[in-house]
Amino acid sequence: MSEGTPPPPPPVNPYEQNQPLSPSDEKLWATLIQIGGIIFGVLPSLIGYLILKDKGPFVRGHAATALNFQITLLIAYVVGWITAFILIGFIILAAAWICSIVFGIIAAIAANKGEPYVYPIAIKFVN
Repeated sequence: MSEGTPPPPPPVNPYEQNQPLSPSDEKLWATLIQIGGIIFGVLPSLIGYLILKDKGPFVRGHAATALNFQITLLIAYVVGWITAFILIGFIILAAAWICSIVFGIIAAIAANKGEPYVYPIAIKFVN
């Protein structure tokens, strides 16, 4: 290097945490988070929210709504198991399971289309 030449910029780190996702990647991750909730419950939405919340507004919105819905379902499952001894719990468990599948599919389709989705029966815990 000569005296007046500035040093070269540092190399770009592809693993840097603050890089936003492309719109197609946001749609993919939002869809996977919604489908993951059907199969694995609260874990995909929790992990997706914690890891991807700063990667883009679309994936953050879907991860937050999925997490809110999955926490609501978790509460319904706990209430269902507690009240199962008086038989109403089995109805609560069946209704929560059906809601998980139906609304999870609707949310995954909306995420895949690039549309926002709000679950009709979710308590809002996370923004």
